[in-house]
Amino acid sequence: MIYGARNISELYMPHATPLIRFGVIADPQYAPLPPNLALNRYFANSLDKLDDAIATFNAQDLAFAVTLGDLIDRGYDNFDAVLARYTLLRHEKILLPGNHDFLVAPERLSQVHEKFSMPAAYHHFSRNGIRFVVIDGNEESLFSTPEGDPRRDRAAGRLKALTRAAAVNAQSWNGGVSEQQFAWLSRVLAEAAAAGEKVVVMGHYPLYPENEHNLWDWQRLVDLFERSGNVLAYLNGHNHAGNLGRHGSTWYVNFKGMVDTERENAFALAEVFADRLVITGFGREEGRVLPF
Repeated sequence: MIYGARNISELYMPHATPLIRFGVIADPQYAPLPPNLALNRYFANSLDKLDDAIATFNAQDLAFAVTLGDLIDRGYDNFDAVLARYTLLRHEKILLPGNHDFLVAPERLSQVHEKFSMPAAYHHFSRNGIRFVVIDGNEESLFSTPEGDPRRDRAAGRLKALTRAAAVNAQSWNGGVSEQQFAWLSRVLAEAAAAGEKVVVMGHYPLYPENEHNLWDWQRLVDLFERSGNVLAYLNGHNHAGNLGRHGSTWYVNFKGMVDTERENAFALAEVFADRLVITGFGREEGRVLPF
């Protein structure tokens, strides 16, 4: 493995034709607010950082660019300023929400996925023989649904149980997937295996290593990926410090938060080869070669 590289030439290995290349952004978390100095988050500066990332992506030959949640810090009206930046992106954009994207008025909660132009809250698509799966870790949470919604009630019960068990991720700003979504994910992985497709899963919440930011049911998904045997990587944001782990045959890559620091950016290019995942980091994001 090679860590700390910042460009493709530093990461060169044989078999240099990738199966697919795409851009990755995590946690812009824009809002026209003063910075949170305690957390080192500069919300208003994310628009310029997005411009920088999109200009970099536009200079590349990419299949798409994905943003792994938290486009905004709060406030439904702030989506417009962020999404205006993405109109300049010449590639397909894939957006998925994080916990902060639901910090909007209750009557707006049901409109978030539509605002992101998502085909569904969780979905999948194939590109160049690789199945990409987008999961929804906000599905059962205390913030994505209004009072009285059964999913919110289930989330309250789940968080209470995790708190009793002293789980490190028993946090109100995390969430989990429903039994229905878990069954769907199991079917999609099985279908991909039957079709001979390798899989890259993308979500907002970390799954591995264990961390206070992890999806509530992280262990269940990690076990599923291990049983499936065809998940090359899981990509996420949420933990702005970033993280990296490997369990079974799956790499777990937590990208750093764009909103952090006053000026230094954080985004990446990802290339999937037959034998490895290559990440070229920009700004604070690390470059890595992760062999399969």
